[in-house]
Amino acid sequence: MLVTTEQSAPLRWQRVRASAWGRQREVFGTAFSFLAMLWWDRWLRHNTPAQRTKRAKWLVRQLLELGPTFIKIGQSLSTRVDILPAEYLQALSELQDKVPPFPASEAIALVEAEFGRSIHSIFLEFAPEPMAAASLGQVHRAKLHTGEEVVVKVQRPFLRRLFDLDYVAVGRLVRLLRWLFRASANFELQAIYQEFFTILYQEIDYTQEARNADRFRKNFADYNRIVVPKVYWEYCSPRILTLEYLPGIKVDDTATLKAYGLDPKDINELGIRAYLKQFLQDGFFHADPHPGNLAVTPDGSLIFYDFGMMAEVATNDREAMLKTFFAILKKDTNEVVDRFTALGLLEPTSDMKPVKKMVQFVLDRFTEKPFDIKAFGEIRADIVAAFEQQPFRLPAKMTYLLKCVGTLVGIALILDPEYNFRRAAQPFIRSLAMSRGRGNMFGDLAKQAKEYLQAQLNRPSQTEVILRRLEEKIERGDLLIPVRTEISDRTLKRISLGIKCLIHTCITGFLLVSAVLMIVGGYKHYGVFFLILTALSCLPLFGSYLQLSLREKLDRLMES
Repeated sequence: MLVTTEQSAPLRWQRVRASAWGRQREVFGTAFSFLAMLWWDRWLRHNTPAQRTKRAKWLVRQLLELGPTFIKIGQSLSTRVDILPAEYLQALSELQDKVPPFPASEAIALVEAEFGRSIHSIFLEFAPEPMAAASLGQVHRAKLHTGEEVVVKVQRPFLRRLFDLDYVAVGRLVRLLRWLFRASANFELQAIYQEFFTILYQEIDYTQEARNADRFRKNFADYNRIVVPKVYWEYCSPRILTLEYLPGIKVDDTATLKAYGLDPKDINELGIRAYLKQFLQDGFFHADPHPGNLAVTPDGSLIFYDFGMMAEVATNDREAMLKTFFAILKKDTNEVVDRFTALGLLEPTSDMKPVKKMVQFVLDRFTEKPFDIKAFGEIRADIVAAFEQQPFRLPAKMTYLLKCVGTLVGIALILDPEYNFRRAAQPFIRSLAMSRGRGNMFGDLAKQAKEYLQAQLNRPSQTEVILRRLEEKIERGDLLIPVRTEISDRTLKRISLGIKCLIHTCITGFLLVSAVLMIVGGYKHYGVFFLILTALSCLPLFGSYLQLSLREKLDRLMES
C-alpha cells in the first residue's frame, strides 16, 4: 500500500470551502498558466532538463493544491514513460506517495460517527497515524477484537462537495476546449468527462468498493499468485472500508524485488496475464493500476489494492477485443484495422492506406519488443498523412480501458525494458485453449486460442513472409515513387492558417486600440466593453496560433 506518515500543512482545497466561481478560477488559472509557461519555454528555446524539472515540480504542487480530481489525473500520467519526459515522471511519481493526510482526530471522529460508538469499542487497536494517504482517503492500521490485523480506509471530509465544484469547473473547461479546438470533436471530450466523474462518484461509495473487491477476489479465486484482500463487511459503511492487512513490496521497486530474489520480468509477465484475464475473460477490470495500487509478496505473488475505480467491458466490446487480441498476435493488419473500427477507435476514410501502414509497422516492430516512439521516424510521411485525415477517435466507453493499458505499459517498461508481449501472453493463450467453454463467450475464447496455436505451428518461413509483404506493398502502391510539387497541399494549408491568424490578430488589435481610445477620450464604460471584447477575441486568436504551430511541426517532420 502507499506508505507515508509525513504531515504537511493543509492545502488550499483542504482549507477553503470554495465557491463554484472560485473553483473555476483556480482550475482555469492553473491550466492556462501551465500552457503559457510551456509556450514561453519553447519560444525562448529554454527546454532544458533543469527547466523541465522546474516546470514539473510546479505542476505537481498545483495538482496537489487543486485536490483529488486532479491528483487522479496526475497519477494516471506518472507511469507514462512512453510519452512524458523523465523529469515529469519523477515529479508526478510523488503523487503516488506524498498526498498529504488529514488530521487523525477527523478520521477517528468520522469512524465513530459512521458506527455510532467509540473507536475502541469498534477496534481493539487503531493507529492514529495513517500508514498511507491517497487522493480520496487515508488508511490506518487496526486490529479487530477477534485478533485479525486490518486496514481501515477513511474517506476525506467534504469530498462530495469538492467533486460537485470540480464537476462544474471541469465541464466548463471541456466546453471551452471543444470550442477552441475543432479536432477535439474526434475524442468525445464531453462523454469522457461524464464517464470520468461517474467513476469518481462511484469511488466515494465505499460499500460499492467493497462489492468490487469481493467480485474481483472471486474472479481470481483459482489463481494462487493473485492476492486480493478480504472484506470485513461488519466494519464497512459508505465512508469507511475495512480490509485484510496485506503488506507487500511496491511493484515498481525493482531494487527491493531483486533483493528478495524475485525476477521483475516474471512479475511483469504475471501482471500481463492477470490483465488479459480481466479484459478478455471477466470483462471486469481494475482501472487504476498505478504503482501505489499494486504490490508483490516476498514469494512473488501480485497484490491488488484499491477497488474504487473498476470498469466493465460490454459483451459485444469484449468479443471485438478478443478478435483484436488474436489479430494482433497473428499480425493481421486488415483484421486489426477492422476491429479498431468496430470498437470505435477508427473512423473509415477515403484512403486507409496510411493507417494500415502505421498498424503494420506497429505489429512488425512491437508485438515482440517494447513500444518505442522514436522508431516512428521511419514512417513519418504515413503518420502525417494519417493525422491529416483525422480518422482516430476516442469513444467514451474505451477511456478507462486505454488509460489502464497506458499505465500498465509504463509499469511494464520499468520492470522489463525489453519485455515481449507475445511471449508473456503464451501461458494465458494455452490455458484458454485447454479450457472447456462455459457458454458462447468462453467457447469462442477457447476456439480463438486453438486457432492461434495451430497458426503458429503452420507459420510460413521468413522468405515466404518477405515475399508476401512485398506483394502487399505492390498491391497498395507503396513502391511507387512519390512526386511532390513545390507548393504542396500542406503548404497551402499552412498559408490558409497563417491568413486566419492574421485576421484574428487584426480584429484583436482593432478592439484593443478602440478600447484605449475610448478610455483616453473619457468614455470609460465603452472602453471597458471593448476591453472585454478584446479578451474574448484572444481565445480564437490563441486557438489559431496553436493550430498553425502544430501544422508547422508536422511539415517540419515531413521535410526532415
